[in-house]
Amino acid sequence: MPGLIKGPALFLAQFAGDEAPFNTLSGLAGWAAGLGYRGVQIPTFDARLFDLDRAAESQDYCDEVKGACAEAGVEITELSTHLQGQLVAVNPAYDEAFDAFAPEALRGNPKARQQWAVEQVKEAAVASRRLGLRHTVSFSGALAWPYLYPWPQRPEGLVEEAFAELARRWLPIFDHYAENGQDIGFELHPGEDLHDGATWEMFLDAVKGHEAARINYDPSHFVLQQLDYLAFIDLYHDRISAFHVKDAEFNPDGRQGVYSGFQKWVDRAGRFRSLGDGQVDFGAIFSKLAQYGYESWAVLEWECCLKSPEQGAAEGAPFIQSHIIEVTDKTFDDFAGGAVDRAQINRMLGI
Repeated sequence: MPGLIKGPALFLAQFAGDEAPFNTLSGLAGWAAGLGYRGVQIPTFDARLFDLDRAAESQDYCDEVKGACAEAGVEITELSTHLQGQLVAVNPAYDEAFDAFAPEALRGNPKARQQWAVEQVKEAAVASRRLGLRHTVSFSGALAWPYLYPWPQRPEGLVEEAFAELARRWLPIFDHYAENGQDIGFELHPGEDLHDGATWEMFLDAVKGHEAARINYDPSHFVLQQLDYLAFIDLYHDRISAFHVKDAEFNPDGRQGVYSGFQKWVDRAGRFRSLGDGQVDFGAIFSKLAQYGYESWAVLEWECCLKSPEQGAAEGAPFIQSHIIEVTDKTFDDFAGGAVDRAQINRMLGI
């Protein structure tokens, strides 16, 4: 019986560039296929690779995109709206920094920027449907993040209102996704209001358990938070719709721990690494996901602080492939079994 988990696949965002083959979707797709990838996750925020506005309007364009990937030898796994999703909810402290994610004409205008982001995320639902997909991936944005550490003391009700507002912004988007047969897997990530299981539960309660609200599981962010990433799957497996395969390591010392004292990535206690170079137990993760019947893609996201993206991508495909489990339909001791004998059962139980 074939494995339920699909892969290996590659998130293209970190590999796009201005030179061939990295400056077009067909070029990147062919390059990925040559490394052994069977799927690609497309960033909708990179116009060199994908025209989201056009995809939301034109089935012909979506057919062309799908055909170009198929010709290169890969499938499309999901559309990513990470940058647009970030702009759905931005605390004013980050207005200037996050303006870089928006078109130049919208910079300095948070309200217009947010409206644009909402429409972009909604367009992705239509584009995903036109491509014959089911899942998308994104960020939630953040209103409460600047107040993560409770000093000075947070005003009573601040966190609750932040999550209520986050829900007000996302609920109409979720409804639109449901109408298009789609869902959104949020990458739970420091910098987002949704960054761990507790914040996920708060948000899910606020959106009344909306079926379009899902999780893009990425264990690397949990290593950096020192969260039990295996127990997380036990708790929330029914909401996991996407999987970023990314490694990380956490090496605290006498100078720094989780917060890492404003150090550069290479000097931080918590660092992202290429697959197999960090501390994530991917054997256990793939086993857990297989156990719970995860049926979607295993997608490499490269963000290593040491290894080049080219080497990381080349090593990533066989690494993922080696971890995909072909789920059995047999029990190891079936050979010793026999037909049900009710009389025998009753005798053995003394009834």
